Amino acid sequence: MRKESLAFLESLLTTPSPSGFEQPVQRIIRQTVGDWADEVSTDLHGNVIAVKNPGVEPRVMLAGHCDQIGFMVQHITDEGYVRFSAIGGVDTVLVPGSRVQIWAADGSVLGVIGRKPIHLMKPEERRKAEVEISKLWIDIGAKSKKDALKRIQIGDPITFDLRMDRLWGDLVAAPAFDDKSGAFVVMEVLRLLRRRKLNCSLHSVATVQEEVGLRGATTSAYGINPLVGIAVDVTFGSDYPDVDKAITGEIKLGEGPAIAKGANVNPVLFDLLVETAREKKIPYQLDAAPRATGTDANVMQLSRAGVATALVSIPNRYMHTQVEVVSLCDLANAAKLLAETVARIDGEMDFTPQ
Repeated sequence: MRKESLAFLESLLTTPSPSGFEQPVQRIIRQTVGDWADEVSTDLHGNVIAVKNPGVEPRVMLAGHCDQIGFMVQHITDEGYVRFSAIGGVDTVLVPGSRVQIWAADGSVLGVIGRKPIHLMKPEERRKAEVEISKLWIDIGAKSKKDALKRIQIGDPITFDLRMDRLWGDLVAAPAFDDKSGAFVVMEVLRLLRRRKLNCSLHSVATVQEEVGLRGATTSAYGINPLVGIAVDVTFGSDYPDVDKAITGEIKLGEGPAIAKGANVNPVLFDLLVETAREKKIPYQLDAAPRATGTDANVMQLSRAGVATALVSIPNRYMHTQVEVVSLCDLANAAKLLAETVARIDGEMDFTPQ
């Protein structure tokens, strides 16, 4: 991956964007893609829409959600401890002992999620892996509620400690690859196509609030009204111990993006993606999706009178944890696949299933 693209990716990963609080990361996206798009706008929902070739038919929409799972300050005790609730699907087993950042009005406040030490637990407590979030607390070092309120307030969003770490080879670990991977890829497509002539208009959208109900894709797809819509999200990597491939399929990091096939995917668009990958020698994998996917592709497909949709996913280990792992090569190849596919779309194409 080129140095500038890696820096863009890291800036997304180290900037907070829990669902409903995506503005900081959206500001970075707007600033970055300004030179790659003909138009950049933000709608009332907070989706950032970057357009190349506006006004040309057909309209093609790429969607990658920029929001991440997180928490919210729910209550502050008299002693200054922070009680919190979840934003999105948080794995509570992994929450105790985490370093977190509370994103207050004047910057982040570092905290740690506490729990009663194992020495003080009863045998039945030790055997119970999952803990109710309402029973946990964040320690920011405050001496009292009054002291805590000097820095934070009720409703402040919280994330795991944001960072990106390099592992061996091209693997990287961070919170929120789900789905800043997708937001990164759809904007990289604009960069790859910035000097190429298109026979369609491209709308690359960093959608909001996917983790709480696919909300941003619903509104942005309605507003754009595309003929073709491709969501970019993550999928379950199955190349680590104890994963049942009979359930997940076989998806490996570094083997290319995964192209979904199933009810949520237009068969003509699916064939176009696979054909493009083969012709351009871009590695890819197949991801069986026999029902509606839990991604932006689901609501895009059902927008207005229907959209020819597809789903391209980045293999991801340890989804919804502080240490999600992806391959930089998979990210780069996903952007290349989508760029080459969009470059082939024109007004003569019929995406009606036959």
